[in-house]
Parts: sequence; structure tokens; C-alpha cells
Amino acid sequence: MEAEVLATGDEIRSGALVDSNSAHISQKLEETGISVVRHSCVGDDSDILTTILKEIGSRTDICVVTGGLGPTSDDLTSESAAKAAGVELAINKNALSSVEEFFKARKRLYSPSNKKQAMLPKGSECLFNPVGSAPGFSLKIDKCLFFFLPGVPPEMRRMLSDKVLPRIEKLTRKTKIYCQNRTISTFGLTEAAVNEKLTGFPDLFKELKLGLRANFPVIQVKLYGTVEDENYLNELLNKASDWISQKIGKRIVSLNGNSMEKVVGDFLVQKNATIAVAESCTGGLISHLFTNIAGSSNFFLFSGVTYSNKSKIKILGVSSSTLEKYGAVHEETAKEMAKGAQRISGATYGLSTTGIAGPDGGTENKPVGTICIGLATPDTVLAHRFHFSSFNRLMNKKIFAITALDLLRKDLLDFSK
Repeated sequence: MEAEVLATGDEIRSGALVDSNSAHISQKLEETGISVVRHSCVGDDSDILTTILKEIGSRTDICVVTGGLGPTSDDLTSESAAKAAGVELAINKNALSSVEEFFKARKRLYSPSNKKQAMLPKGSECLFNPVGSAPGFSLKIDKCLFFFLPGVPPEMRRMLSDKVLPRIEKLTRKTKIYCQNRTISTFGLTEAAVNEKLTGFPDLFKELKLGLRANFPVIQVKLYGTVEDENYLNELLNKASDWISQKIGKRIVSLNGNSMEKVVGDFLVQKNATIAVAESCTGGLISHLFTNIAGSSNFFLFSGVTYSNKSKIKILGVSSSTLEKYGAVHEETAKEMAKGAQRISGATYGLSTTGIAGPDGGTENKPVGTICIGLATPDTVLAHRFHFSSFNRLMNKKIFAITALDLLRKDLLDFSK
């Protein structure tokens, strides 16, 4: 069984609004064993929308449509669906009751224009919306069963989960297909390099699909599997993950798609260790990444954005002679920053960054993209210098931060440097 996803609305078509709905719908459909073969997007044009609904109806089994169910004149989905199905629009009693109850429960004024939301194609089934004013509906057009949902993401997700997926699962129950996706996160290799290392995968794992996704600066390896035996699929994905691990080695950050900061945080908790961070060029980004993790207070003790030399000296205790001799961007300065963060916080580890994010400020010896990272461990203090070729300030800050976390990750794993 195959499916398509159709997003409607000028704001989506024009790029003014990012379409997160289609990605979510596809993921959930794939998890039920439905193969999503196409995404489409059209604006608020009744003729174009009617045409594409007819096209989809003639070629696929299931389609989930989002958007265009509101009360305004540019909400054209119900009208277009009726035209595509060759039926009239009419007041749907269930839909009308749903709209009226929505406003009554919230003690809000019910506008006559909201009655438009209860006008559904004849023969359609109303899908109750528990969190919004616009009911959805399902309708057969040609060979395809359509599910029309609001475009507001929280409303769409709730209705997809409560109303759409259970019905689709009933349709597929006789021939249950298990579908799983697995994401393996890597860092330190380009997308092309990862691809080269995985040469031969299609021949070894014919029942799996392999894809690569760049989520700067991390490269994700995506595995897709669809078979009738769930246990066999799990075994197959585990074997493929092991094979990929052998090929990529220490560049693998996570076998289940976790972020670098989540992996590092989990390692720190497992080792009953703590971390303090002193940041210059990354401006608090490492600290931001850590504190995005629920429970980070279990391992994250201190953050100091010591951007100026004065703050490095006064807060972290960096020697003024070190700064005079080497400058702010140097391994020796990074060492003293990391040690200072470790000392004043009492953390197990101290991590520091000092560099040149650009686009200006570089020199011949220290060009834009230079980063020095210090790591104070329970036993020693280390520092490493890297250079990245980008002149984009935000990209440099991000790769600086992830590189620093990766050094800590490797130390926690006892990788040789």
C-alpha cells in the first residue's frame, strides 16, 4: 500500500512558512508500514488543488492533506475536494456540532463565517478536532482514501494520531508490514567520505535502504527497512549497524540518532562525572547545547563566557604573561581556561574554546576558522588546534562547539588522540 502527502497554502508554497507537517506525516505513515512515494505542495488556488486531488486519487491508495480548512475565503480545501469527487458541499451535522462546541467551551464568539468549516463534501466522514475549530474529514476520490487535516501542527498531529493512523492500521491489518527507520550520527567525516566507507552496503543488506543526511556539522546515516517479520527486521538493522560501526569506527557518535551533547551528557552521568565550560569564540553555545538536555543539572556545573582577555584573567585565572606571549587564540591559553573552569567549579572536567569565528579578525598565522580547545581531565590538561575553512561566523561557532564536545566524548571513551 502506497501513500502521498499533500500540503496546501500560499504560505507553504512560497516558502514563507516551513512545512514540518509533511515530514511528520511521512514518518508516522512509514512506521505503520505504508510507503510514502510522493510529497506535493500547492497554493490557495481551487482549480490547481482540484486537479492535483484528481491526479492523486487516480494513482495512489492513501493521501493525507493538510491546510485550507479554516473560515476565510482562501481556505479552499473542502470546496476543491468536493469538485474532485464530483459531489456537492453541504452542512455536516457532526462538523457543525464540533465547531459550535469548540467556541462554546472556550466562551468565544461564534462568527457566521465559522459555519463554513462545517461545509463538507457529501459522503465524507467528519474527523473531530479536539484542539481546534476546524474539523477534518475523510473522503474517497477515485481509488484513493483521502484524509483532510488542519494545517496547524498541534491540531494536525493530534488528529493524525487519534483519527487517521488507527483507521489506516485497520486497513493494513491483514497484511501487516513492519517498517523501522534507524539513524546513526557521525562526526569528523564529510558526506562523501562516509558514503565511500559504506560502499558495498546495498549488496550485503538488500532488504534495507541506506541514505545520508547532512545536519551540519553532523552526517547522519539513515537506515530504512520494511519487512513482514518484526524480529527479523530488528536483527537485520542490528547487523547493519554493527557493519557500519566497523567501517566508520570512532567517528560514530550515536547508533540511535542522539545528538553529540546528549551522548556526552549520558557518558558523564554514567561515569558520575561533571563538566564546567569556559567559552570565548563559541559565546555560550556549548553551554546552550548542554542545558537543552533535560537533567543536565546532574552533570553541568558552570559556564563562563570569557570573551575578553580581562575576563579570562579575572574570572578564570589565565596568566597575563600567557596572553602577552601567545595571545588569546593559542593552545596554552585554552589550557589555562579549561583548568580555570575546572578549578573554580570543582568539576571533573573543564572544557574551553578560544578562536576566530570571522568573518574578520584572522591573520596569516591564525586565519578565520582557527579554534583552540582546552580539556582539563582529572589527570592532565590537553589542548588541540583546528582550522576550518568556512568564513561563515555561525557555521564556525557551531563546528567549534561540536568539535570541543567531540574531544570530550573521545576522552570519556578513552580513545587515543
